[in-house]
Amino acid sequence: MVSNLLEADVENVLDAAFAGDDEELFVVDPAPETIVSLVEAAIGRDDLPEMSMLVDERTLKSVMEDFLVASKAADLVADGALDLRVLDGAVDNALFVSPSRVVVLVSTDDHVAALASDDEAFVDEVFETHRDAFADAETYGLRTPAISRVRETLAAEIGEATREDFDAVLAAIDSATGDGGLDEVTVSLLVAAKNDVLLYDISKWGEDVGIASKATFSRTKTRLEDLGVIDTEKVPIDVGRPRLRLKLGDEGLHDLAAADLADEVAEMLA
Repeated sequence: MVSNLLEADVENVLDAAFAGDDEELFVVDPAPETIVSLVEAAIGRDDLPEMSMLVDERTLKSVMEDFLVASKAADLVADGALDLRVLDGAVDNALFVSPSRVVVLVSTDDHVAALASDDEAFVDEVFETHRDAFADAETYGLRTPAISRVRETLAAEIGEATREDFDAVLAAIDSATGDGGLDEVTVSLLVAAKNDVLLYDISKWGEDVGIASKATFSRTKTRLEDLGVIDTEKVPIDVGRPRLRLKLGDEGLHDLAAADLADEVAEMLA
């Protein structure tokens, strides 16, 4: 049987076609916005099938440049809820393929249109074809650390207050249109400065967890310092050169909540 689905977004298509029915779902050649929607849907739910995505490598690299998306995807990969493979060759349409249903996806500005079939012979053939293609495909290696590991280690090694501010800034960026240059390194340094953390400590944590190298943290610190966003003060140690404690620079930033701080600094960096 063939049916038409017209939904407000990709998550509604998942609910209408797959939620609760199948344990496995192949997603073939999704658009960048579909990948983001699927990651967001999967990270907050436990009733969706395990997803195996076959995606053009250039598309994957573009999407995974966003730390928020990539770190959530890394969590799903670590939990076995998502497997990313590189698509070798062109596909006519984006497909959702499960053992019970095939859905061809077409997105518009306001809706997601989908043509679904549950014809057993057809579905079996399409599913087997894409299962074989997925088995032969190269695994896409995510270099971004899982967001759960980032949060856990930040709380353990730097402090719970810094982790709470980090979450608040990420939430503010997630809901904003454009991030104004607040990448993961900038956010880490910003919340470290808000909590008077040593540059050595935050940069070592960032390098160990896989966010960026100490050199990248140092370069970003210099840029933020030049713009007046953060300041530093020397802290003597028993042996070696003094270390630098990060502090917020502009006095107008000192009493802001983390989310408001993100907005203000984004404007300063724009």
